[in-house]
Amino acid sequence: QVQLVESGGGLVQAGGSLRLSCATSGIIFSVTAMGWYRQAPGKQRDLVATIGSNGRVNYADSVKGRFTISRDNARNTVYLQMNSLKPEDTAVYYCKAAVSSVVPYNYWGQGTQVTVSS
Repeated sequence: QVQLVESGGGLVQAGGSLRLSCATSGIIFSVTAMGWYRQAPGKQRDLVATIGSNGRVNYADSVKGRFTISRDNARNTVYLQMNSLKPEDTAVYYCKAAVSSVVPYNYWGQGTQVTVSS
């Protein structure tokens, strides 16, 4: 059974920092591309950052220079370090595992709320 469990969300003032974690089980984490996405109320779910199994990273323009995605294959966990937070970063943040197989499949976590006050 595949599980992705996000943690680390909360309420922070503008300019502050948070570190999100996504602990996984049931997948071969070291060969799985991982990503963070976010969804604000009334908006679509958007990509924040991705990290491949080879460590290659990609960021949305809106978070470049402020957010850092990383992975720890020994802990089957992916992280999102968020610095210089802005009110517009307020959203539910979701972790995604993109499993490559005969039939590729995406697994999602339940989400963690991040609220940035001005």
